[in-house]
Amino acid sequence: MDFTNILEYKHWSDRRILDAVAQLTQEEQQRAFDFARQQLNHMVRVEELFQSRLRGVADPHDSTNTEHLPALAELEARLMAANQWLLTYARSLSPSQLKENISFTFVDGKRGRLSREEVIFHLINHGTYHRGAIGHALDLAVGKRPADTYNVFIHAAEPERRN
Repeated sequence: MDFTNILEYKHWSDRRILDAVAQLTQEEQQRAFDFARQQLNHMVRVEELFQSRLRGVADPHDSTNTEHLPALAELEARLMAANQWLLTYARSLSPSQLKENISFTFVDGKRGRLSREEVIFHLINHGTYHRGAIGHALDLAVGKRPADTYNVFIHAAEPERRN
């Protein structure tokens, strides 16, 4: 499969969950909002950590979450920037570069090694997991949970597939 299409899907689904979280305004929805911010904070920090590893530079964080949670607008800006960087990066790689292994140290001090394409897959999969958790919080808060499956994305992007 072409990573470009999958990364466009990731960007689209991240956008949809951010928009849904932004709609949580009632006092009884505050827990879901705070939970969503924690999940988004974790997502963006992991994206930024792996971006630095793909670039071969020092990790920007020493943990995958923080006690103080940034505002939703900051999380949105960082996640959208991370998505754009990853899409541009993936497009720039040759098939042989995708297969190259990178070695790194996780924030817990353990060593790791993945191919560049495995890192990209990890980030796609990681976001899916956390969007699902946020979606569950939206359900509990009687928020609007967006349909964000690949099937919905591809049929919106390519409506001719409905014929």
